[in-house]
Amino acid sequence: MTTTPHRRRDDIDWLRVLAMLVVFVFHCGRFFNNEDWHVKNLQTSYIMTLSLAVVSQWMMPLFFVLSGMSSYYALGYQKPARYIRSRLKRLVVPLIFGVFVVIAPLQVYLERVSHSQFEGSFLEFYPHYFQGWYGLGGNFAWMGIHLWYLEILFVFSLIMLPLSICLRWNTGAALLSKTAAALGKPGCIFLLAIPVAIIEYVANFPALRPTLLGIRAFGGWSLLPYLVFFSLGYVIAAEARFRATMERQRIAALTVGIAVTLIGFYLVGSGYTIADWLAAILRGLNAWAWLIAILGFGSRYLNFSNRFLKYANEAVLPFYILHQAVILAIGYYIVRLHLPIAAKFFIIVTVSLLTILGLYDVLVKRINMLRFLFGMRLIPASRFST
Repeated sequence: MTTTPHRRRDDIDWLRVLAMLVVFVFHCGRFFNNEDWHVKNLQTSYIMTLSLAVVSQWMMPLFFVLSGMSSYYALGYQKPARYIRSRLKRLVVPLIFGVFVVIAPLQVYLERVSHSQFEGSFLEFYPHYFQGWYGLGGNFAWMGIHLWYLEILFVFSLIMLPLSICLRWNTGAALLSKTAAALGKPGCIFLLAIPVAIIEYVANFPALRPTLLGIRAFGGWSLLPYLVFFSLGYVIAAEARFRATMERQRIAALTVGIAVTLIGFYLVGSGYTIADWLAAILRGLNAWAWLIAILGFGSRYLNFSNRFLKYANEAVLPFYILHQAVILAIGYYIVRLHLPIAAKFFIIVTVSLLTILGLYDVLVKRINMLRFLFGMRLIPASRFST
């Protein structure tokens, strides 16, 4: 079995931080698009609706590809038992904390108040939080609202553990090497969109649509395609030639991504009825093309580190855990002001960003108990002031 260690890839860290900022801005815009959300502005924006629809085609797929890559690299220096323990600390502990303490309950409370389904303070609402299941008419958000990502990522990490082990065996590595060589030919890397399209088509089966595996309440996608993206992250991390191929074909991929995006939205906007199989092909190709472009440009231009990256890379998980609850708490009041949508959006982005960074830097980062609850490594008290 091969166990060659990998040098930390700064481009993955940069892309993770940048993806988190995209998610942050995306959720700030959810007040103003034409889809329902926990809290909404009275007026919506066509530009915001279109922008969020475009971003949702690749935003969460990018998160899962990066997570798959990071998981593969982690298993290069962690044995499976240690890896599972680290996933429990980094993912499950924050999930449980967020489900029961403030993060998820506050979001459900703001939704109920905003939709005139409850009157009273958050403390008065909290006992009602445990009545029924959220999404089924109740309040208890067992998936943590936006923290569903942590829950699904933990499950995927366990499911894909055997694949990572197989890819490190000589036979698996040899097969992967041949595959990477074949897909390194011009245009062939786009063939990896096929499994995405197939699973996207399966997820759209009538029998699955009303189930947890079929609903698209998870960043614009259902859960099944995310498993494919996570798996692809494993695969492209396991063979260095994939990285080189994505760098070489990044401009072609960006061109394809833009073209398919325009075609897809033109067909939808023009009222054409698109067959499920064609929609799955377009969506799979579109998402994968954008991912090739993002990973390729990242690999080409983001191979450096600095103090900001070191700070942001440690902060990214606490930032993710905090961000939506803070955005909703601030946006709940801002959307009631008599201001243009652009002004409201700017205020929500600015105040929310400063609030999240303040909570992280003043509290989470410096208190070991909070570091533990937010999935961070504990550090000696003597280093908190540095």
